Amino acid sequence: MRRNLLPVMALLLGTLFLFLGNGLHGLLLPVRGAAEGYSNEVLGLLGTTWAAGFVLGCFVAPKLVVRVGHVRAFSTFVALILVNALLTGIVVDATWWVALRVITGFCTAGTSMIIESWLNERATNESRGMIFSFYISITLIGVVAGQMLVGAFDPATTILFMICGIVYGFAIMPTLMSTAATPQPLRSIKLDLPLLYRNSPVSFVGILMIGIANGAYGTLGAVFGSRVGLDPSTIALLLSVTIFLGAIMQFPAGKLSDRIDRRYVLAALSALAAFAALAMVAITPSDPLWIFIFVGIYGAAANALYPIAVAHANDFAKPDEFVKVSGGLLLLFGIGTIIGPTLGGPVMTAAGPYALFAVTAVAHLLISAYAIYRSRTRAAIPAEDRENVPNLPISASPMSSTPEGLSLDPRAAPLPEQDELDDTHPMEARP
Repeated sequence: MRRNLLPVMALLLGTLFLFLGNGLHGLLLPVRGAAEGYSNEVLGLLGTTWAAGFVLGCFVAPKLVVRVGHVRAFSTFVALILVNALLTGIVVDATWWVALRVITGFCTAGTSMIIESWLNERATNESRGMIFSFYISITLIGVVAGQMLVGAFDPATTILFMICGIVYGFAIMPTLMSTAATPQPLRSIKLDLPLLYRNSPVSFVGILMIGIANGAYGTLGAVFGSRVGLDPSTIALLLSVTIFLGAIMQFPAGKLSDRIDRRYVLAALSALAAFAALAMVAITPSDPLWIFIFVGIYGAAANALYPIAVAHANDFAKPDEFVKVSGGLLLLFGIGTIIGPTLGGPVMTAAGPYALFAVTAVAHLLISAYAIYRSRTRAAIPAEDRENVPNLPISASPMSSTPEGLSLDPRAAPLPEQDELDDTHPMEARP
């Protein structure tokens, strides 16, 4: 383990600080915005514009990295994120916040792609499962720890914005000080939606709906908490609990989906998430305990759906198409994440904060109904012919990673040998 992880410890340390800042800033903005009296529509746009910037970054960032190099690009991206975090604390204005979130999402995609390509460069076929697990675990720990910091200080002051800047500053240092060779050029990303639908209609529709539901709750969950009277520390705990329960649920759900038709598991989990969401709408609990119970059930079911939907798509794909199919689904999830907050904000304004869960319930009911329908029209791949879902932790959000990082997943095709990489992709000189 030491031999496999020591060469990438600097990158993993920088990743920890990067996602610590992402978790803190991503929750701080809706909490502070709600306290400032910003409308639900504006607060929803904070998530919409971030997701739009992230998806754009997956397409454009590789071209920028080719022009200036990995180290300079990484430092520039993180510096821009740092400046944006400080500006949102200095300029408390809804219009500026929405505009700056586009840049932050774009730069987050760029930094993630650089980190993931660097990890790919250092990984071997024997070690990439371990490196992948550590990478996803670090993103999970970083986001949750960052969210929990929101309750440590008053969000109405500039202290938390300053802490964001400090944390992002630390994220730059390990990579700049690393002596590891810079990696091969980033892959260009292509999104072939008709191909994705033909490969697996259930995964196509399911991933889009998962993106809508997760985007709505991920952006506006903090706004919901604020609107129903929860304090910032309780809001942070509520969002963190849903992430952890989703990570835990992935293991039994993944094992079950290896034994039976994955569409039945998707339908059952989606129905459970819809039930918990509809219970929130119908009961409108004011007691924090009941909010935690219903939202916990919702988070456990909803956050376990994505990897099963990806696994189902890859059941019908060729063995060497994992990165192409999964990368396309990840970008499709990003499109859903753009739609979700845009819908959720106006619905909350029209029908109250609990109506947020009506949006997620509709999305999950559509997944459940369509999965059952498709199970009647297309036979499942026999269990013995499917790739098992590996016992790996999920990220805090699918969009915590990029298509570049999918090569680390043990389900992807074997990595080329290092001497082959050296012959085909000469390393750039470090600045």
